[in-house]
Amino acid sequence: MAVRYDDVSQINGTITGKYDTDKRKLDQGLHVGNSFDLICREMDFGGKKSAFYFIDGMCKDEILQKLMQYFLDKKPEDVPADTQTLMQELIPYGETSTETQYCKLARDILAGIPVLLLDGYPAAFEVDFRTYPARSVEEPEKDKVMRGSRDGFVETLIFNTALIRRRIRNPQLAMEHFDVGRSSHTDVVLSYMEDRVDPAMLEKIRTQLQAIDIDSLTMNQESLAECLHPTHWLNPFPKFRFTERPDVAAASLLEGNIVILVDNSP
Repeated sequence: MAVRYDDVSQINGTITGKYDTDKRKLDQGLHVGNSFDLICREMDFGGKKSAFYFIDGMCKDEILQKLMQYFLDKKPEDVPADTQTLMQELIPYGETSTETQYCKLARDILAGIPVLLLDGYPAAFEVDFRTYPARSVEEPEKDKVMRGSRDGFVETLIFNTALIRRRIRNPQLAMEHFDVGRSSHTDVVLSYMEDRVDPAMLEKIRTQLQAIDIDSLTMNQESLAECLHPTHWLNPFPKFRFTERPDVAAASLLEGNIVILVDNSP
């Protein structure tokens, strides 16, 4: 009887290096076969059994095709026995890392990161060439200006951080990542200037984000705001300032304020 998991955090253990054992554990944890868009592509990698996990629609097809063809062309004598050497020499892509925890692998696969499981190696290889469906960067409907930039935040988090980075090319700009929600695992970024932010306020917000215990952020930034300030608010002034403009967010950061970005929300 197959073991079923209600959440990826329940998939305990680490990669053993035994292909059949590791693949069975990941397949059970991810419920492979129940969803048409969760694909496990088995293939031969230099004479070794391997499985490539990815989400259809969340990775770049051209890079996927080139990588798989590259893997299939490898001969047994081309494949080193060391994990780090294999990653550095045989995976021709910039954003590549290794992971040993089943739960972390399952969570990353569901987040869209393709994962290569290879027989005989005590770690799986993550090749981050994911892409998210996104609308074009355009001027926000409610924040129009006569002069100035016409770009606005979108629903994809990495695009939003890039829009801020483009305006503040300073190493003091920090982007801390948090994972919020037991089911949604929503990406949240805490952004601030290290040399200008109030350390006490920063630590308070960081502690609050780490302590949030909620199933999901169904309403994105509104749900997060309720988690950060759940008590009754007597002050007539707003708790937060919302903006869809990256230039406004960048100006606030340079003034020493803290900006919180939530995935799936502009």
